[in-house]
Amino acid sequence: MTSTPSKLPVSVLIPAKNEQANLAACLESVARADEVFVVDSQSSDRSIEISESYGAKVVQFHFNGRWPKKKNWALDNLPFSNEWVLIVDCDERITPELWDEIATAIQNPEYEGYYLNRKVFFLGKWIQHGGRYPDWNLRLFKHKTGRYENLGTEEIRNTGDNEVHEHVILQGKAGYLKNDMLHIDFRDVFHWLERHNRYSNWEARVYLNILTGKDESGTIGANLFGDAVQRKRYLKKTWVRLPFKPLIRFILIYIIQRGFLDGKAGYIYARLMSQYEYQIGVKLYELMEFGGQLNVAASSSAPPQPVPQPDSLKGSV
Repeated sequence: MTSTPSKLPVSVLIPAKNEQANLAACLESVARADEVFVVDSQSSDRSIEISESYGAKVVQFHFNGRWPKKKNWALDNLPFSNEWVLIVDCDERITPELWDEIATAIQNPEYEGYYLNRKVFFLGKWIQHGGRYPDWNLRLFKHKTGRYENLGTEEIRNTGDNEVHEHVILQGKAGYLKNDMLHIDFRDVFHWLERHNRYSNWEARVYLNILTGKDESGTIGANLFGDAVQRKRYLKKTWVRLPFKPLIRFILIYIIQRGFLDGKAGYIYARLMSQYEYQIGVKLYELMEFGGQLNVAASSSAPPQPVPQPDSLKGSV
């Protein structure tokens, strides 16, 4: 007779909106946590019903269009029963091996949080190359010591109410867990494109903030000698000034980072990411032409004032 693993003193936080396709598998994978919150944004599908059937506590988040977004709001307001919180998106899964490692990790007084590595699956295949692996995210931490950074993008419309590419600023030392979490979206490519259309709004604002020298206080910062995320931020300051970024991104993902080894899925993924880069460039151009906003009608007869463009951006998208 196989014994059921005991519950772990970890509170899981799952942000959700219309995620009925993914929620059941996600909730099954976090069953070892003794507390699960699903922070919902007025779902119109069966998300709430599914969450409650797995014993999760459902809390509604009403976004006011400003800061904070969903995860920070939840970290500030939910009555967590445990010191440790684990952030899990609906299309992510926590494996039994990772849970076993978490059980040991939270007993270590040396660390206030841990980075988890993600295996990203696309069209049914693990995208092992193309820069998608490793993919470190600080997801497990003592909830009083971590909050998501504010990158100054909340005024841009149609980016969603949830922190997506923002990272956690941790007050204390972080470790790294060995076992991977799985990123498996059961929805189709339509939803992938829909999601990245929103993400490109967000990315365009981030690009503009870099190009105009926006203050980085309140963020994890950019540091060539920092952790993996900070190094990526540092390199991004050069990336945003390059011409022909869609083409370069395809070459980088598919050839230099060996995305071709992931077969047809790897090729499609590289092409879509190149298209995504083009969307970002077009929206960045739009932001600059319309005074820092995506294309909206002027409230008066006076034309919108464009944002001054760095020489590296002029003449290219």
